[in-house]
Amino acid sequence: MMVCCFDLGCFNYFWEMKVQILFFGITTDLLGFSNLELEVTEASNVVNLKSLLKEKYPQLKNMASYAIAVNESYAVNDLVLNENDIVAIIPPVSGG
Repeated sequence: MMVCCFDLGCFNYFWEMKVQILFFGITTDLLGFSNLELEVTEASNVVNLKSLLKEKYPQLKNMASYAIAVNESYAVNDLVLNENDIVAIIPPVSGG
C-alpha cells in the first residue's frame, strides 16, 4: 500500500508492507497475545521494527533485551525486512 505524507510543501510517498510478528515467552504475557500482522514502511530494518513495536506497545520498553529472528534465522539490526516476512520476538530464557 502506498501512503502519502505532506511534509514541508512536498509530497513524500512511502510504500508500506505487511509482516507477521510472533511473540514468545514473557512478551506474550506482557502483551496478552502471541501474534499480529503489522504494517511497516518499505525498507524498514530490524531497528526500525523494534522502535515501532516499543511505540505501539509500551510494555516492551521494560524488556532489557530480546532476540529477533526473521524467517527462522536470527537477525542483525540492519537486516532489511521484506513483505510477508515472519518475525519472531524471542526474550531471554533461563534453564534449570
